[in-house]
Amino acid sequence: MTVGIAMENGLLKIRGLRTYFFTRWGIIKAVDDVDLGVGRGETLGLVGESGCGKSVTALSILRLVPRPRGKIVGGEIVLRGKNLLALGEEQMRMVRGGEIGMIFQEPMTSLNPVFTIGSQVTEALHVHTRLKKREAKQRAIEMLKSVGMPDAAQRMKDYPHQLSGGMRQRVMIAMALAGDPTLLIADEPTTALDVTIQAQILELIQGLRQQMGLAMVLITHDLGVIAQTADNVAIMYAGKVVEYTDVTTLFADPRHPYTMGLLSSIPKPHLDELHPIPGNVPNPLEEIPGCRFHPRCSFVKEICRKEVPPLITVAHGHQARCWLYG
Repeated sequence: MTVGIAMENGLLKIRGLRTYFFTRWGIIKAVDDVDLGVGRGETLGLVGESGCGKSVTALSILRLVPRPRGKIVGGEIVLRGKNLLALGEEQMRMVRGGEIGMIFQEPMTSLNPVFTIGSQVTEALHVHTRLKKREAKQRAIEMLKSVGMPDAAQRMKDYPHQLSGGMRQRVMIAMALAGDPTLLIADEPTTALDVTIQAQILELIQGLRQQMGLAMVLITHDLGVIAQTADNVAIMYAGKVVEYTDVTTLFADPRHPYTMGLLSSIPKPHLDELHPIPGNVPNPLEEIPGCRFHPRCSFVKEICRKEVPPLITVAHGHQARCWLYG
């Protein structure tokens, strides 16, 4: 069963995606039979705890899964009618940064420390446009200004270590948008930034996305960020999508026990006590029979321990991978 989005009209359609890591200790099924869709101009929030497969899903879309241990073993990723898994490496290189822009999780490790900011933004323009050197430099300054970089022309000469975390993230956003993409993937774009800068970066991304008419996949573990920015939300657990719906319904009427647990564990001003999800995230090498959440679930039934539930439609456009509705 596929998730509830109108996949036939989507900009990005992912079906049956499986990305595994082959280690000396066994196989890690990081992404295991995932279906997703992103419509034009829409923001899809991808949510879950660390290790649930969110970032590996993003790397799979860009075909940047670390080799040789990591491999996409099944499924298809279709962008505007093209199956990205069938493209040659040269064609895929033009998709990365061209049709798909990527804001990586940690700008300090994503930017090259030995090259200036200007050279890195200009290089992104060179790859995806035919601008001459002077034009590319001017365009790079304009891009830095558009993402709110103060003294953009002067900052072109700086190295990454000379910038604050917020400024480095603005550079990453400028580089992601340099190729005029139709889809933007933002992987935890506010990680390691203080709360004030987080708000500024999110506001910037939202403003640029609306201005350019971009679709976006926003990867985060922060449900507060999702509430502010997403149209639809896919909740992931242990490599699988366990719930999909629009953002309003997710907060008003969560159906999967894992989603309920995530929402109940958010601190609330009127409550003194936190309600964390019991147990721990499973070892990725461990093969759990049935539903992967059943060892932590307070609604567990006998069938949950034996059979993997499909994504079951519980309401229009709302699906949950749970035997409560089977």
